[in-house]
Amino acid sequence: MQRRKIWAGLSSAVLVATPAASQVTAMPAQPRASVEAKADQGLLQLAQHKGHDAGAIKAAPPAASGDGEGGEGGGATNLSPQLHLYRGLELIRGHLLVGGELVETGRWAEALPHFLHPEEEIYNSLREDLKTFKIAPFQVALKALSQTVKAKNKEAYARARAAIDERLAAAETAVREKETDKLHFTLETALEVLQQASDEYGEAFKNGRIANVVEYQDARGFVQEADRLIGTMGDALSAKNADAAKALRASLDDLKSTFPTVTPPEKAAKDHGQFLSSVARFELQLGNFR
Repeated sequence: MQRRKIWAGLSSAVLVATPAASQVTAMPAQPRASVEAKADQGLLQLAQHKGHDAGAIKAAPPAASGDGEGGEGGGATNLSPQLHLYRGLELIRGHLLVGGELVETGRWAEALPHFLHPEEEIYNSLREDLKTFKIAPFQVALKALSQTVKAKNKEAYARARAAIDERLAAAETAVREKETDKLHFTLETALEVLQQASDEYGEAFKNGRIANVVEYQDARGFVQEADRLIGTMGDALSAKNADAAKALRASLDDLKSTFPTVTPPEKAAKDHGQFLSSVARFELQLGNFR
């Protein structure tokens, strides 16, 4: 699995620096080497970052690899085929979520990039995976949907959106049926989606301000999709580990608070480092569900 690095202070002060963190399940202190070894198994690599205030995060630059902007499509080519495909499907859903928000308020032109990106940035990287899992291609359905947005045709949009949602659901089912540990697979996928959200959110900033509205909206859609994914497993998560499930929910709620509206606020609710800190808190709970 490809690993992107997030550098974070590992002192306990980092993880209790925010109110949301107070809900995180207490974890025993571990030697630095042990933490770094575990991080290699997850999506985040954590390392000591000295000389900063408690809770400060130093983020690695957004990934530059991949077929699409920010590596959405090809930026995770070292994942297993099933995780790579499921990640791609959920990123597509994230784009459609935020695009749908904009369509509902009549902002068709602003919505259009979010209906073009799934085909332009993600779909090509999924072709071989779709063949592997014997899933029918759906590029034509994606293109048809984006055409309805270009035409600002609400009735045609509703039909095309329902069609692509059906195709995505069928693809998700085909992948999940082959997973023996569906709970942890869902968690891994959500983490991948959140990592992509952190890449997009970082790219939205220029000189400390949110300058790229589309990247901000991409990040919003991906966080919403990760939240939806976790919601589908809510009962199973609570049954497995109620405290860790609450901690996951707290970290997601914290991430969602980054996006109070579909358009960026005048002052960002979080800087990129704070966003990464919330993703790190999410990942730290995944081991509790093995």
